Amino acid sequence: MNKEIKKYNNFICQIINEDFIQNKDLSFHTRFPPEPNGYLHIGHAKSICLNFELAKIYKGKCNLRFDDTNPLKENIKYINAIQYDIHWLGYKWNKNPFYSSQYFSKLYKYAQELIQKGLAYVDQLTKEQIREYRGDLKNPGINSPYRNRTVQENIELFEKMRNGEFKEGEVCLRAKINMNSSFLIMRDPVLYRIIFSEHHQTKKQWCIYPMYDFAHCLSDSIEGITHSLCTLEFQDNKRLYNWILKNTSVTKYPKQYEFSRLNLEFSLLSKRKIKILIDKNIIKGWNDPRISTLSGLRRKGYTPSSIKEFCRKIGVTKQNNLIEFSMLEHCIRTEMNKTAIRTMAILEPIKIFLYNLNENHEEKLIVPNHPNNPELGTHEIIFTNIIYIERSDFKEKYDKKYKRLKIGEEIRLRHAYVIKAEKIDKDEHDNIISIICYCDTKTLGKKPKNKKNPSVIHWIAIKNSFPAEFRLYNQLFKIKNPEQEENFLSYINPESLIIKKGFIENNLAKKIQKEIHIKNQIIFFQFERIGYFCIDNIDSKKNKLIFNRTVSLRDSSKLKK
Repeated sequence: MNKEIKKYNNFICQIINEDFIQNKDLSFHTRFPPEPNGYLHIGHAKSICLNFELAKIYKGKCNLRFDDTNPLKENIKYINAIQYDIHWLGYKWNKNPFYSSQYFSKLYKYAQELIQKGLAYVDQLTKEQIREYRGDLKNPGINSPYRNRTVQENIELFEKMRNGEFKEGEVCLRAKINMNSSFLIMRDPVLYRIIFSEHHQTKKQWCIYPMYDFAHCLSDSIEGITHSLCTLEFQDNKRLYNWILKNTSVTKYPKQYEFSRLNLEFSLLSKRKIKILIDKNIIKGWNDPRISTLSGLRRKGYTPSSIKEFCRKIGVTKQNNLIEFSMLEHCIRTEMNKTAIRTMAILEPIKIFLYNLNENHEEKLIVPNHPNNPELGTHEIIFTNIIYIERSDFKEKYDKKYKRLKIGEEIRLRHAYVIKAEKIDKDEHDNIISIICYCDTKTLGKKPKNKKNPSVIHWIAIKNSFPAEFRLYNQLFKIKNPEQEENFLSYINPESLIIKKGFIENNLAKKIQKEIHIKNQIIFFQFERIGYFCIDNIDSKKNKLIFNRTVSLRDSSKLKK
């Protein structure tokens, strides 16, 4: 077993290994087949990584195929977004993208084959009647009164469907299998329906469209797919998948294998439900950083390598479970801890006046970009007599347990001096204007004489500050598994987005202004003591910089325990 197979070893690898033992000349071929009716999410990333990595490991091919059988919900916008996301993750598909729609003529002939064999019929029941006749898990189905039409009748009616001689919903083509089957999927499933809507690929060429289950297996066969990998909810569909292949004149028989879908804490991965969130203006689009679409995660600051590492860590099994969101955060936090430049930012500023320094005092300090990686270099900050600190780093009322700045106590400014708070300057409404402090000028790089090292806080000189907006993203839902809740909208977290107005270092602002519009670039930082942030390339402008919090410095779930 080579290193790559060992790294991604799972039950599917074991199946493939057995297949190669049975057939040494096996030409391994898989595919990633999204429906272009929304953006990709983290669950799709698991499937993308699995299919493309296996193709790489076994020196095979992986197709990108759009299963585009429903023009009512599909859009060229989604096709472009899906291709972009796959490229962003670092994968290349075999040849050009494939489309189920490019096989519509072949699929039509396969449907005619089933009719000729007496295995499909044109039905005139309504959608509601079909559902009623199908029965349920306790009750068998009832045959449609149109089930026993002659082959010739069905051929003529299907051709009329093709020619647009029926209204939408008036008729459909159904497989003739078994209305008493214990599997609902096998109770004469619909194969074709009428839709008078222009298709993004075939335009107005067709007015009948194959159902997903019919098009999917036949497209796999046409493309020579050897291993059709899908999630567990398609396990029962496998029976229909194999029935269609067996009863048509296909020459290649893909094998379907199922693995558990990705269920992520506090997340919705249903495209239908995500669209509801968008339509109700709860989120601001498919790339909102509060949802786990790949475009949302990218905007939030997640990298391709962190997402792929997450997919590797969770593995591929047949066991459905709910993955902790903290595992995804751990992957990006670990990466950013090694690579993110450290700098200082103030999200809720309060002014400090160092009374014993001259108003013209200006001192340049050289500080490291990373405490453990000298190769990332240094940058310059300015120290003056008026600075900003975080409002949360000062407490007016005495608290013995409070270890930051308070009256009569000392604190160290990061990379600079020890200061001591002596007085508070307030306005007529009792609001704090500034804190008057003494600066011990003999403590640069040294601890105060005969004293313990005080706690450290971050700061920015007012002269070296540039205004910025900070978007603090929290979980969109207050419960761990909103996907299971019918009324999921009632669990929305009202504090899923908190906006702060503060400051960053001026030299950092200049650097960002030069790089902000470089395509595909994620500019991220660790704002010391606050978290990991990235620049929001979509809403930011040169004179208005906006930062999205990617992840906190530490796992908050562990801090609560």
